[in-house]
Amino acid sequence: MAGTIRLEVVTPEKVVVDEEAQIVVAPGSLGEFGVLIGHTPFLSTLKIGIVRYKDISGTERFIFVNGGFAEALPDKVTILTQSAERRRDIDLERAKSAYERAKMRLDHKQEDIDFIRARAALERALYRLRLADTRH
Repeated sequence: MAGTIRLEVVTPEKVVVDEEAQIVVAPGSLGEFGVLIGHTPFLSTLKIGIVRYKDISGTERFIFVNGGFAEALPDKVTILTQSAERRRDIDLERAKSAYERAKMRLDHKQEDIDFIRARAALERALYRLRLADTRH
């Protein structure tokens, strides 16, 4: 089916993406899913990961998302997430620092550390580093 679908990626602070896309692929909690124009409506939770989409020119774009929710409609995908960054907006040095801090917290195994939060911080940093390191 030819056509485009509207993609919106929204955080509590701002709209990160609001544009037409040929296809949207997101990291659902139960597995990655793709949405094209005319898709059956559904809701999904998202895990930390990368949303990929092809813009109207066919260029593949990438956005880091910190979990959240996705609503797919026949003509629109809305992603609500705590934080999101386009690949071009990721500060590589900041991502490296976040990775090192999270790794140090986990390596030191202090009793007062919240391991769930530390592991989530490490996972976020890893995804951001992977995405930023693949820039052309």
